[in-house]
Amino acid sequence: MNLVFGPQWIEAVFGIDPDGGDGSLEALVVLAPAVAAAVFAVAGFVFRRRRPRPEAA
Repeated sequence: MNLVFGPQWIEAVFGIDPDGGDGSLEALVVLAPAVAAAVFAVAGFVFRRRRPRPEAA
């Protein structure tokens, strides 16, 4: 969404200017989910490697 509307899309969509027009809130809205997804992906990879495999019967 940040790439489609530019760095001031919150101002354009909602008509408010919470970050003074510098685009920091828009960057946070875009980067926070990306960082969270990367953290959960790494955590899932680590968890899968540490979990013992069930023994075959």
